[in-house]
Amino acid sequence: MVLLTETKKSILIIEDDEVLQQTLAYNLVREGYTVISAGDGATGLDLAQTQSPDLVILDVMLPQLDGLSVCRLLRRQTDVPIILLTARSSEVDKIIGLDTGADDYITKPFGLGEFLARIRVALRRKATDPTNQLESGDLSLDLIGHKAYKNRQLLNLSTKEFALLAELIRHQGMVLSRDLLLTKIWGYDYQGESRTVDVHIRWLREKIEQNPSAPQYIITVRGIGYRFEG
Repeated sequence: MVLLTETKKSILIIEDDEVLQQTLAYNLVREGYTVISAGDGATGLDLAQTQSPDLVILDVMLPQLDGLSVCRLLRRQTDVPIILLTARSSEVDKIIGLDTGADDYITKPFGLGEFLARIRVALRRKATDPTNQLESGDLSLDLIGHKAYKNRQLLNLSTKEFALLAELIRHQGMVLSRDLLLTKIWGYDYQGESRTVDVHIRWLREKIEQNPSAPQYIITVRGIGYRFEG
């Protein structure tokens, strides 16, 4: 894993070709981006979940966990822009890639100018997306900056707490089961217990509720899960 730091938007490169990975990272840093790199799908997925990059560059053919699987898992948890890299150029392959949730598809080999242009377009599209903000009552979420506020005061939320709150607000008024929340936030292959959701809900209530023992935002639906009330 390589971590290169320098301001602006953060970009995660998941690419097992070390030469290509380093070349892309070098040029992105020159453009002013912060770059995080991984050489396999499992590591890349973990970094995407813990580092919350602004954009993901994802190779399709990866060891441990292939790029399409990584893309599917990420799309269940976040709306981060994903650009797939692949040596396959058929229309069917492109359709499959886009259907997994990718925002764009670049066929190898490609020029640096095209690569950088695709990144700028994806980031610009995300910045102008009206869904990058969630609001309910005195709570507001910046989905791009990964920040949550209550009465305009920044909340200190963990990555999972933020994702959980965002999922609940998106489905305001609907009852979300513990199993559904586990799949959406922790991934379908998570081996832990559903009690994990309860623990994170308790932590979340301590940060957003005026009285956590008598919650007004996150309501428990006995035997099922939780409902968010604005």
